[in-house]
Amino acid sequence: MPPAENAATVESYTHGGDDPGVLSETIGANFRATAARFPDSQALIEAATGRSWTYAELDRVTDEVARALIGVGIAPGERVGIWSPNCAEWTILQYATAKAGIILVNVNPAYRLEELSFVASQCGMRALAVAPADAQSDFTGMARSVAAQDNPLRELIHLPAPAGHAAGEAAAPGGNAAGGDDVREFDWEGLLEQAAAVPASRLEEVMASLDAHDAINLQYTSGTTGFPKGATLSHHNILNNGFHIAEMLSYTERDRVVLPVPFFHCFGMVIGNLAALSHGAATILPGRSFKPAETLKAVQEHRGTSLYGVPTMFIAELALPDFADYDLSTLRTGVMAGSTCPVEVMERVISEMNMGEVAICYGMTETSPVSTMTRTDDSLERRTQTVGRTMPQLESKVVDPVGGGIVPRGATGELCTRGYAVMKGYWNEPEKTTAAIDSDGWMHTGDLASMDQDGYVRVEGRIKDLIIRGGENVSPREIEEFLYRHPDIQDVQVIGVPDEKYGEEIMACIILNDGAAEMTLETVREFCTGRIAHFKIPRYVQIRSSFPMTISGKIRKVEMREEAVRLVAGS
Repeated sequence: MPPAENAATVESYTHGGDDPGVLSETIGANFRATAARFPDSQALIEAATGRSWTYAELDRVTDEVARALIGVGIAPGERVGIWSPNCAEWTILQYATAKAGIILVNVNPAYRLEELSFVASQCGMRALAVAPADAQSDFTGMARSVAAQDNPLRELIHLPAPAGHAAGEAAAPGGNAAGGDDVREFDWEGLLEQAAAVPASRLEEVMASLDAHDAINLQYTSGTTGFPKGATLSHHNILNNGFHIAEMLSYTERDRVVLPVPFFHCFGMVIGNLAALSHGAATILPGRSFKPAETLKAVQEHRGTSLYGVPTMFIAELALPDFADYDLSTLRTGVMAGSTCPVEVMERVISEMNMGEVAICYGMTETSPVSTMTRTDDSLERRTQTVGRTMPQLESKVVDPVGGGIVPRGATGELCTRGYAVMKGYWNEPEKTTAAIDSDGWMHTGDLASMDQDGYVRVEGRIKDLIIRGGENVSPREIEEFLYRHPDIQDVQVIGVPDEKYGEEIMACIILNDGAAEMTLETVREFCTGRIAHFKIPRYVQIRSSFPMTISGKIRKVEMREEAVRLVAGS
């Protein structure tokens, strides 16, 4: 039951409402229904290669790949990984595995041998779809090395090389991997050949046997210590989340959604694919990884109506020397996630990119991922100072991190969420699951947040990111928002570094605009003095050309803190 509210003290609790309702079908069944409604509409466009699929064509090819996986001998509930940058085959495998009841394991393309080996063993991965080697990663070589180890991996599926890519060693369909007699390798065409032995009726039987609450996706969350944990997500979790996001963005079959964000992460495969493809919209892939010029070219050439990205992606697009030459007039909406957008950037996205209905989404992999979201008619202030209100069919509360009680509106505490979006748990990690999801079903996010009188949530940062300087709690985000006002600052991240006197001190890591004058600690402190509290003024300033990023576009503050500690110690 919801906590009681009274006129004197309103607790930081909200329910997102019951409209729209919760879908009870599987991802495969939902896609079948969408394809039946919009058979001739474009579903998937790979901008770099010109390849495209209508809904009818995508339905047929995902059926074929699902039958091929069954033909290989992979049963419902077994785990198949995909280790690749964005490509059309990523989307095809996402829906083919869902139709076959196979749990798709998203493998971060930045992973290397030890991480891939850990994931394959931890989840009991049966097969792995592998991108061809590129300049950044020898996917093929590392996959073969892992397949040769003592783990359940028994099939490697080699994804096609992109156009213009020098193909590596060809895989012999049904042949052996370099390291073991029991490991078979298939190229993409060789995989498709396996469908011939599986009648369509067999796939229909499998689809009819599936339940919406079955696990269908495993995503490994990056922890700051130790190996990542596998968040286990069901059809019910991620289909509903994508569907509700699309409802709030007012998607229809006329929308064309440009996705430069990675598919291995929930941003690409849920907020992107599942949202768009549950509503008959087209998904447009600008390239295998994010490049600002490729992204805007895809919007222009394919008349995109919606564009996704983390704030740093939009900053990079706006910074292009020829930005004004792109025709972005067809855009109306989009999604920003990953971190809060600076006011100045949001103003330019709305006015110069024509994204008047752009939304902010907040959540985590464990919540499928979105638990709060701004509405398309929210003010600029709410789209830059908050992460919106609770999503339909979900609950949010802010609690005292120590005592656990719900705090009053306006007070800061830990944000928790409950409802259909909360994961089934961490794969084979019951103790870690219990530590994250309490006995009442609340997922504890680890984020510091406050909730205003209208139910809008403001995220102050990670509990562990809070800077405690001389007993004062300092929010890095508050200082970042202030420093963004400086005309020479393009981007800024604030971190805490150890200090003998105060416990922690404040460092501002700054990227300057092109052509900006030199910036020093003195000029930053002068800009701050008299405008923010003295204890919030940075003690250290570091001018940088870039920030370390995860492949999903999140800034690695842990890495920045480690580097800062070394710099301060050596100064």
